[in-house]
Amino acid sequence: MHDLQEYLLPINKATLNDDNEYNDGQYGTVIQMNEGYLPDLEEVDLVFIGIEEYRGAGFIPKENAANAIRKQFFRLHHWHKNIQIADLGNVRSGSSIQDSYSAAKMVIDELIRSKKIVVVLGGSHDNTMAQYLAYKGLERIIEATVIDAKIDLKSNNPLPDENFLMEMLTSEPNIVKHYNHIGFQSYLVHPQILEAIDKLRFDCYRVGTAKENIEEMEPIIRNSDLVSFDISAIKNSDAPASIYSPNGFTGEEACNLTRYAGMSPVLSSIGFYNYDVSKDVNDLTAMQIAQMLWYFVDGRSRGKHEVDLNDMNNYNRFHTAFAEVDTVFLQSKRTGRWWMQLPNKKLIACSYNDYVQASHNEIPERWLRTQERDV
Repeated sequence: MHDLQEYLLPINKATLNDDNEYNDGQYGTVIQMNEGYLPDLEEVDLVFIGIEEYRGAGFIPKENAANAIRKQFFRLHHWHKNIQIADLGNVRSGSSIQDSYSAAKMVIDELIRSKKIVVVLGGSHDNTMAQYLAYKGLERIIEATVIDAKIDLKSNNPLPDENFLMEMLTSEPNIVKHYNHIGFQSYLVHPQILEAIDKLRFDCYRVGTAKENIEEMEPIIRNSDLVSFDISAIKNSDAPASIYSPNGFTGEEACNLTRYAGMSPVLSSIGFYNYDVSKDVNDLTAMQIAQMLWYFVDGRSRGKHEVDLNDMNNYNRFHTAFAEVDTVFLQSKRTGRWWMQLPNKKLIACSYNDYVQASHNEIPERWLRTQERDV
């Protein structure tokens, strides 16, 4: 691994805890931190990095969002002994937004190459581009999922925070095999944006649809290499710094979504964006994000117990047919999760409802959409 210290600002642990000490079992006692030198990452599963770049949203914050989140997360109790975490501090902001992207991209790229899962804290939502550019540098084709009340495809808006998806989804060469958008609120999105995304065979899920069937979001996130979570997807009453809408996911639903991300066997980076400390009330949004992180770690711990799909002794196997198509469904005996087989024998993540539909001779929409993209 290249020396990343030049791109990173160390953590001043004393500023994160008013009492300057943590109780036994709290994360502040077990996380390896960059306090002037990088910790040994050999046995580490998850690596946190902070981002301070908000110029893409049109402002420069007075307070550090990543540190505010750390302050709350480090107080939570460490239940998952099989997950080791390191925190490398905050990425140095550049003289331009592009410089900041490049620095974050360099760090994320190196960590993914080292087979670490990267957790990005803070920054405006356009910093998702740093995540994306890391995979582009790796020349890795990915599936990406964004959780956001809006869809940032406003080409007529000069702020990157409002239009970064245009470059991410349409630039050439492009590495996004598939894109999912979870939690958009219709009144915040122009209908033409949805039409454009549908023409690309990408999938969008309204917040109401996701809330009614939150478990149906798990297979979507399970297939994702990159997840980007804008806190505007959470209702204002549960995350006061989320100022775009009084509606959205509850805090508990947001925790469920991040647990699903942690359980993904392919996910290698997740970002938590658009937290503005100055708009928070009693640190409630920082607490919310910290608890989402806790559930992400919980999901990662659970996902480690999943068995390889080739080990049939640990899966229930169901043969069924719909619309004259014979297929196979697998259910994990350990986690209860489901997969279904496509005509090319490829297995994709699915839900129990997909199996029920197929059993009633109905074509599961997930199967159909995947087939349309693969043709």
